[in-house]
Amino acid sequence: MPDTEASNFNGSGEGQAQLSLGTAAARNLSTTTKTPPQMQGITSRWLVRLLPWVQARGGAYRVNRRLSYALGDGRVTCTNTGADVRVVPAELCELPLLRDFDDTDVLDALAGRFEQRRYDPGNVIVESGQAAERVVVIAHGKVNQLGAGEYGEQTSLGVHADGEFFGAQVLTGDQSAWEYTLKAVTPCTVLTLSRQAFQEIADRSESLRAQVERVRSEPQRAHNPDGEAAIDVASGHTGEPDIPGTFVDYEIQPREYELSVAQTVLRVHSRVADLYNEPMDQVEQQLRLTIEELRERQEHELVNNREFGLLNNADLRQRIHTRDGAPTPDDMDELLATVWKDPGFFLAHPRAIAAFGRECSRRGLYPQSVDVGGHQVPAWRGVPIFPCNKIPVSATRTTSIMLMRTGEQNQGVVGLHQTGIPDEYEPGLSVRFMGISEKAIISYLVSTYFSAAVLVPDALGVLEHVELGREG
Repeated sequence: MPDTEASNFNGSGEGQAQLSLGTAAARNLSTTTKTPPQMQGITSRWLVRLLPWVQARGGAYRVNRRLSYALGDGRVTCTNTGADVRVVPAELCELPLLRDFDDTDVLDALAGRFEQRRYDPGNVIVESGQAAERVVVIAHGKVNQLGAGEYGEQTSLGVHADGEFFGAQVLTGDQSAWEYTLKAVTPCTVLTLSRQAFQEIADRSESLRAQVERVRSEPQRAHNPDGEAAIDVASGHTGEPDIPGTFVDYEIQPREYELSVAQTVLRVHSRVADLYNEPMDQVEQQLRLTIEELRERQEHELVNNREFGLLNNADLRQRIHTRDGAPTPDDMDELLATVWKDPGFFLAHPRAIAAFGRECSRRGLYPQSVDVGGHQVPAWRGVPIFPCNKIPVSATRTTSIMLMRTGEQNQGVVGLHQTGIPDEYEPGLSVRFMGISEKAIISYLVSTYFSAAVLVPDALGVLEHVELGREG
């Protein structure tokens, strides 16, 4: 009786007799359709795809430029201990008057004479027309520079942030007035050095007095608006005037970019390679995923590497700040103005693209997309905006947006690699057999060599401090 009752059940607990072969048993005789191994970390890697790649023979790429005389165009770095903020003494050499000054004791004394002040949003830091008697360093926060417009109205001359400074000419003794107003956009910590405090230290320091005298007496070298050594030309003359002779001066020590490397050792047990190759080659699939990961690392380095990464190699004069945090159409227009000579594309974190879309919708703007190789890509002013998740997002949910011009012919941004390397598997990537260990493990060295170069400063612009979570 128990056997008869058991035969009436099909295993589903419903008490009905099984009339056909179940799927669980049938699966033992079937060939399951399988996908290749999937990997969520694979992205579109638009930067790697869009950069023109230049052959770097000998593993290095030298960028020759015209000689530049631009001085004091950097930022003064500050450090803090709790709420107390202090200028890093060596960073004072970014001030034009102190360029190449190496008396560390004097620099330390000057750093100690800076006074710390805090300003709330809307507070005026300096006002146009007032006597300029101090150097102002923005230690933290964002400041709007305002000036008089053509018809007397107030107009924005730019937004400035951490490390930027104003009034450096005060230290040379020039008596002048502020030609603009500085107003805090966010809570700001500002460090100021008065002309009087500077003079007190100069009175006690022979080396500082000599530095001031040297800078004052040094002839002003002719340069163009970009800070490059001038080339004398004449035009529109009548008669027979003397035509100026000239030459183009070059940088004495041009920058060289050496190829970087991303590599790993792929290990596969020989029995896996021998026995489990149907329907997919195990070594080939392992190698495919390893190469994908190396390419992801390659793009990460192209964006973030301290030596050649684009975020770190953008010229300080090419870095701008959002007006109020969120990436607005006005900010994107301002970024376009930094790379106005044939801009190629924007590169932004996907969340930054979404934040920009929200700002456009808020203003009733609906930018058109453009077709790029069959992909519909969002664009602004006809310039495509490509996503890149390698651009970092800070703990306070801020990020950056890049805009670049590309190609050697355009004096833009280029990628660097070397093809034709031994055991090349893909252009610039090699897979080298390293042998089999005593434990029967096969090893392959997988390497890719690359770098990036910015040929001239205005080929790359960066919109910094882009807020992603702005509400309202």
